[in-house]
Amino acid sequence: MPTRTSLSLPEDVRKRLQVLEKDEDGFSDEDRVKEKLRLVQDFLHVDAQDQLNSLKEKMNTSEISKEGYLSKVKALLGKELCVENGSHFGGTEQNGKTNGFTTNGSHKDEDGGDVTMDIQEEADAMKSPSAPKGKSGRRSKADSETKKSPGSARVTRNSGKQPTILSMFSKVQKRKSEEVNGETTNGQKELKKEEEDVEESREEKRLKVDSDENTAPEESKSEITKPVSAAKTPPPKCPDCRQYLDDSDLKFFQGDPDNALDEPEMLTDERLSLFDSNEDGFESYEDLPQHKITNFSVYDKRGHLCPFDSGLIEKNVELYFSCVVKPIYDDNPCLDGGVPAKKLGPINAWWITGFDGGEKALIGFTTAFADYILMQPSEEYAPIFALMQEKIYMSKIVVEFLQKNPDVTYEDLLNKIETTVPPAGLNFNRFTEDTLLRHAQFVVEQVESYDEAGDSDEQPIIVTPCMRDLIKLAGVTLGKRRAARRQAIRHPTKIEKDSKGPTKATTTKLVYQIFDTFFSDQIDQNDKEAGGVKRQRCGVCEVCQSPDCGKCSACKDMIKFGGSGRSKQACRQRRCPNLAVKEAEDDENVEEEDLPLDKTQKKVSQVKRKKQTQCKLTWIGEPIKAEGKKQYYKKVSLNDEVLEVGDCVSVSSEDPSIPLYLARITSLWEDNNGKMFHAHWFLRGTDTVLGESSDPLEVVLVDECEDMQLNYVLGKVNIMYKAPSNNWFMEGGMDVDLKVIDDDGKSFFYQFWYDTEFARFETPPPFTPSEDCKYKFCGSCARTKEREDQETPRAFERLEDGDHDSKTLYALACFKGEQFRVGDSVYLPPEAFTFSVKAASPVKRSHRKEDVDEDLYPEYYRKSSDYIKGSNLDAPEPFRVGRIKEIFCQRRDMTDVKLRIYKFYRPENTHKGVKASYHTDINQLYWSDEEVTVSMSEVLGRCQVEYGEDLNESVQDYSSGGPDRFYFLEAYNAKSKSFEDPPNHARSAVHKGKGKGKGKGKGKGKASVPQETQDLPNETETSKVPKYRTLDVFSGCGGLSEGFHQAGISETLWAIEMWDPAAQAFRLNNPGTTVFTEDCNILLKLVMSGEKTNSLGQKLPQKGDVEMLCGGPPCQGFSGMNRFNSRTYSKFKNSLVVSYLSYCDYYRPKFFLLENVRNFVSFKSSMVLKLTLRCLVRMGYQCTFGVLQAGQYGVAQTRRRAIILAAAPGEKLPRYPEPLHVFAPRACSLNVVVDERKYVSNVTRGNGGIYRTITVRDTMSDLPEIRNGAAALEISYNGEPQSWFQRQIRGTQYQPILRDHICKDMSALVEGRMRHIPLAPGSDWRDLPNIEVRLKDGTMTKKLRYTHSDKKNGRSSTGALRGVCTCAGGKPCDPADRQFNTLIPWCLPHTGNRHNHWAGLYGRLEWDGFFSTTVTNPEPMGKQGRVLHPEQHRVVSVRECARSQGFPDTYRFFGNILDKHRQVGNAVPPPLSRAIGLEIKKCVMQRIKEEQASENVKQEKMEVSD
Repeated sequence: MPTRTSLSLPEDVRKRLQVLEKDEDGFSDEDRVKEKLRLVQDFLHVDAQDQLNSLKEKMNTSEISKEGYLSKVKALLGKELCVENGSHFGGTEQNGKTNGFTTNGSHKDEDGGDVTMDIQEEADAMKSPSAPKGKSGRRSKADSETKKSPGSARVTRNSGKQPTILSMFSKVQKRKSEEVNGETTNGQKELKKEEEDVEESREEKRLKVDSDENTAPEESKSEITKPVSAAKTPPPKCPDCRQYLDDSDLKFFQGDPDNALDEPEMLTDERLSLFDSNEDGFESYEDLPQHKITNFSVYDKRGHLCPFDSGLIEKNVELYFSCVVKPIYDDNPCLDGGVPAKKLGPINAWWITGFDGGEKALIGFTTAFADYILMQPSEEYAPIFALMQEKIYMSKIVVEFLQKNPDVTYEDLLNKIETTVPPAGLNFNRFTEDTLLRHAQFVVEQVESYDEAGDSDEQPIIVTPCMRDLIKLAGVTLGKRRAARRQAIRHPTKIEKDSKGPTKATTTKLVYQIFDTFFSDQIDQNDKEAGGVKRQRCGVCEVCQSPDCGKCSACKDMIKFGGSGRSKQACRQRRCPNLAVKEAEDDENVEEEDLPLDKTQKKVSQVKRKKQTQCKLTWIGEPIKAEGKKQYYKKVSLNDEVLEVGDCVSVSSEDPSIPLYLARITSLWEDNNGKMFHAHWFLRGTDTVLGESSDPLEVVLVDECEDMQLNYVLGKVNIMYKAPSNNWFMEGGMDVDLKVIDDDGKSFFYQFWYDTEFARFETPPPFTPSEDCKYKFCGSCARTKEREDQETPRAFERLEDGDHDSKTLYALACFKGEQFRVGDSVYLPPEAFTFSVKAASPVKRSHRKEDVDEDLYPEYYRKSSDYIKGSNLDAPEPFRVGRIKEIFCQRRDMTDVKLRIYKFYRPENTHKGVKASYHTDINQLYWSDEEVTVSMSEVLGRCQVEYGEDLNESVQDYSSGGPDRFYFLEAYNAKSKSFEDPPNHARSAVHKGKGKGKGKGKGKGKASVPQETQDLPNETETSKVPKYRTLDVFSGCGGLSEGFHQAGISETLWAIEMWDPAAQAFRLNNPGTTVFTEDCNILLKLVMSGEKTNSLGQKLPQKGDVEMLCGGPPCQGFSGMNRFNSRTYSKFKNSLVVSYLSYCDYYRPKFFLLENVRNFVSFKSSMVLKLTLRCLVRMGYQCTFGVLQAGQYGVAQTRRRAIILAAAPGEKLPRYPEPLHVFAPRACSLNVVVDERKYVSNVTRGNGGIYRTITVRDTMSDLPEIRNGAAALEISYNGEPQSWFQRQIRGTQYQPILRDHICKDMSALVEGRMRHIPLAPGSDWRDLPNIEVRLKDGTMTKKLRYTHSDKKNGRSSTGALRGVCTCAGGKPCDPADRQFNTLIPWCLPHTGNRHNHWAGLYGRLEWDGFFSTTVTNPEPMGKQGRVLHPEQHRVVSVRECARSQGFPDTYRFFGNILDKHRQVGNAVPPPLSRAIGLEIKKCVMQRIKEEQASENVKQEKMEVSD
């Protein structure tokens, strides 16, 4: 709490005041006050002056009387002077108290002045721990860059004009009190009234605390009980070194040996033999002399040992050191031959110079007289110095690691740090996350200084994802290091870039042309446009505010320094780190706005605003047909140009900026409206999702058409259909001309029909108009009508036996292209009917506890929101299932088809509730005789429900035959809450003499019944689908392939994976696959140059071999949201996405799948997506894109992924799989906005699902308990599977051995924190108690101290402070505020206000919830911190993560534990790829069916002609 600092009054003023106090000169009261005021007026604190001025105002405006004025001034002065002159109250106590701290015998004051006076000042200063220290004072060596010149061992510094040593001797003894005191006055402007009131009580309190350190904890406890709303005082800090006076770690300097010399004497000692004691010797030195020192201790003027790297020197705090001084050439750290020296300093600067070839950096001090290079610290100083070396070494690791791996995540960096063995001779045995966070500010400053030295076109390391996370988590201030430049480590050599990164992309000609020629001009264009707007600096950090240096290459080019001004680069010294980081952040964060679906958007062309033209119109020939008033014609002449049915025309828009509309004439007629035609519109490629990336001459067919007057037509155009060539599959990688046709202004081409809602490019549907309506057939009309027919339910096969007056019964109904018969089962939305049992629904309980002891749980207040990440409270119910009892229409209204159905209960709908569903199969139901009537239009689809006893196969085999298969073994009676045998009609309905059928027949004799399209592949049919030969690129450990294998659609013959552990894992699980552990670019180059094998003799797949291509190319380097600029574009051009597209172009597989993170579709304003689709379209692929949520396909994890699908000509383009499981709605926002249009994947059932959601309990409740750091690779299961998911994942073969149930060994401190996270759902770091705990390594943690008021959060209910750093009050951070080794990690409250309170860090999973996206390295403070087991005090194990991804328990991983975590975290969940595989399979079966049908037709024709 800022209290007042003392006034610094000159001696004469003090004396005069004392005289006035004694009241000896007979002044009247008024005169005395005025005289005092005159004396101290100029020295008063600013706020006191303000108060005086306002009092004067008030007197002048006669708000207060003169007496009132005087008494107030008197009081004010009394207070000010009493603060100044401690002896007026508590002076003696205070002296006593402070003396208690300084009686260590070592503390003699330099100038031999009055010790108590000094202590008095210290005591006053102590009242103001947060008073800013002077900014002026010792010159910081900002520009004196330390370089180690290779030629000499001497560390030179070009430090400009150095005063001579003698001139310094005369200066040093002066005390700096004026300066310090002068500076400390402005920190106290806002002294709150209440603070003034509690001043005195606080003073006493502090005395108590100080006089009796040991009782401090008890005392603070006893205070809690009293409802004191008064502010709590933070414990006192030393005003110099800012360490807490009650801290057990505070050590005192133990005193110098008797023979120790002062600095001047020591420097002239002959043992250092640098110069004689004659004074001319001094003068002749340009630079300061340099020595080495060993056995050193650094302390402040009170003798507290303190670190010198925490900003004290920069704040002009005087630090001294005692040591043994040795000559510069002596490398031996022992004491022999050295000169003992005492109280050298004060230290003016400290610096680091490059690593001396080994692991240690050289650290040095500069005093007024000499430079000293540090060797060994003294025993008591060693722990403090070790931290210093730790942080320097840490920054070396970080810079080198990030240089070689710019795309790593924060977790990867932690992994690197935790696996690095510290060099011998440093006093610590392992680096932890706490080490990194403790030194984050310094590490980041080193990264910044490293970036400064880099080339301007290199991406700075500071914006890598890993550094951004560290900056956010640790609350690092950027752009601070200008003042501290002397601390920058000089990296003697620029670290060599790791050559293992991906090579330049190998591309086919077609891909190259699209990315190179077609787009280079686009980018230049963007660069030009964006030229003026990009802000280069934040304007507030020290970097931005420093002047241009005038020396760097950028400055030399500036006009003001006489350059050309062409390069437009900012001064190298002034590259703003804040802006670079902010830009990278903005670039990545894209929120999915749930835009209201704009209905007008969908049919863009319905409202084409067209323009009529003046034209001559005459019919050619006679009408060919008359219908009503319409006379149909074949041809018309328009301005002497002949148009006939089937020709294409252009229509101009009212808005001249819109290009011409294009349409095909499908009929011509004349009626009352005049001469008319029917226009079937084309859409320009630029109006599809491709936007500006489309070929300007390409158009697509759409289902949009309208009747129009002929005088709108502008003229005839040529639109040709570009069909894929007969040799299409072998044309990959050939030289192609990018231009499909020449642009003569009137010619266009099309390849695809386009679905505007789902952004699907498909082969145009065939349409053969029947002979009689050639003159007026419009494919668009026909398809639109067909769709509308399907959307209306219709009933067929009327049953005669029903004698109901009110309703007519039917045997069959058709809806959405499916047939429904009596006895079939259907899905209905959950709102279609309810159950008579009210299941105990989970109450939405608030997880907030009301009566929390805020002193014990000081961060709990941050948990204000009830929303728990990973909770299933909002998950919808799965679809209702019913069996059709009757199909009927009301006599009154024959159009409204109704169904009477029997309800099926799911286990959780019975009185047993959710618990029942946990053990039962996910597709098990209970029959009930409850009936309900629903409207046919509510039906969502058909499914199959069989009585288990009637099956000819096991329930398992039946269920695995496909989704949409349910079974029941019992009936449920809601009235008696009992389970019974199903009644006879429940069983027989299925088997009405059809044997093992699905209870369906074709509608006979009704031409209007559409032929049944069967969704469920029959057992017999499945066997016929061929397995496609697959190449999996960027295969990882094989999640994508595994799902495809489960779906039975592919066999992966080849896989490419550069990272060896993942490649090894792929081999373990797919022994038959050829796995290439090398760069995909090299392989493609080999194949394209005609090679048959690679350097290891592995056979390379050749053109025509690969039928399916799948993979997920990494997207680092260009993954932001901002538009491309030339640098990011060239990164993209050489990226693995482009290589992958080249694979597709070369091999021309039948199916192509690209999997990526959700934001793939948004990268670079969706340009990455558009270019990818543009490439596929140009190759001739049908293609589409969508976003899927893995949680909807049967894993207990939210993981959204972008999936691009493509199908070769002749195949069917797959649709996206309908969700199988319901899932938390807020994780299911899957639409994508491109160019302000919203696209959805074709999923029609939205957020619904046929099964319940899978939970963490389903996933892993059967796994045996293990401890933090468990490392046994194989253990026994110790129990049976509990849930359906566990039965599936363990597999049918009995496996006694459980593999990879191992978890990371977290450091003692992290383990201690995990142990204190409660087990309640939603628990995380905010539930940690603020206590001291003994850790498993025997050390004690400390309590976190709250020392600052927090502007945003105020105080706790007990009046305690809530800030842990000066920044909580809006000031810049102070490095001295950092705390370590506390149970509550200091950095979280430090930066929590700006990061959603770091919700979820150290978070536990919830048994009934789901995993957050499974990460490559579970870290409680990582990007995804919810990684603690729901009940055990550890992070999740490898096997638990693998299960959250849906890997079978038999699936193998390879390498050490971190390798395995990474393999799991990077994989595509097999259940997701399985669902996609099944969709591809449907397409293949449909194509085979159609081919067979057309074969049969051909046969028949041949027979007829015979």
